[in-house]
Formats: sequence, C-alpha cells, structure tokens
Amino acid sequence: MRILVISDTHGDLRALTRIVEENQNADYVLHLGDCEEECRALLADKPELASRFLRVRGNNDFGSSTPLFATLRVSLQHKIFFTHGHKYGVYYGTEQLVQTAKENHCDIALFGHTHCSMCAYTDGVYVMNPGSASCPRDGRDPSYGYVDIVDGGVMTNVVFFRRSFRRHLWE
Repeated sequence: MRILVISDTHGDLRALTRIVEENQNADYVLHLGDCEEECRALLADKPELASRFLRVRGNNDFGSSTPLFATLRVSLQHKIFFTHGHKYGVYYGTEQLVQTAKENHCDIALFGHTHCSMCAYTDGVYVMNPGSASCPRDGRDPSYGYVDIVDGGVMTNVVFFRRSFRRHLWE
C-alpha cells in the first residue's frame, strides 16, 4: 500500500496537481494542511479522487471546517495519525505529536507546518514531515512524501522535485 503525503501547498494548485498526477498509483492521498482552496479546486477537477483524498486543516486554512487531525487505519497492524502540526509544538520537537499518535493507537505520525522535511522512528512511531510542496524553509527543493506499507513493515520517504518544474510565484 502506498500513501502519498503532501503539505503546505499554500495556494499552489499547479504543484499539487502535478504531484497527484505523477503518483496516481497511490492508494490514499493525505494533505496535511495549508491547502484549502487548491484542494477544493483539485477535487472539483478530479472528483474521482474524493474517496481516497483526505486532508486536515492548517493554521492558514481560515474559516475551514476541515478537522485539525484525523486517523486512518491502513492495515491490521498500522494506523496513521495525521495533522498539520501547529497545535502540537512541532517547531520544538515531535514529543507531543508522538504521544498523541500513541494515545490514538497509531504507529505512524504525519505532520507539516514547519516546511522542513524529515523522517524518523521515535518511541515506536514512524514520524514524517514531507516538507512543503510550494515554499520549503530548509534550503532544499520543494517536496512531498510517501509511506509504503508492505509485509516487511513501513517505509517513509521524502521526494524532492526541482523548482524548474514549477512556476514560481514571482514569475
């Protein structure tokens, strides 16, 4: 099973659409927030995605009724906790996020908000931030991630794509 993970597109419909189109084999698409308008536009254009496209609200999704966090059972052994991260102190570490994931019986925790990608395994929980698909803050190219769940376990991965593949906001 493959779960595509995107965060912090901040209105960049072009980047969101490209990532989704290049990963059509994903079983689920999870967007971790700061995405309200472009997610609405993408789903209006591609309604066939609706049943496998899940999202949470970010700190810039003003007026949204989308939940702050959600869980997704992906197999008998694995359950995902996903959130934007701004309510879990992720700028200062992932301890609160990992604790909340464990309280929700999840062994995978996904978050955004920092615009900095990372993958870790902490206290029995796979933790991933896919970075930002539109405006990274870690000096790297824009990115997204995926979680692969196979018989042998869980693998998290961050994928970087070149800026030349996307239109810059200042062009």
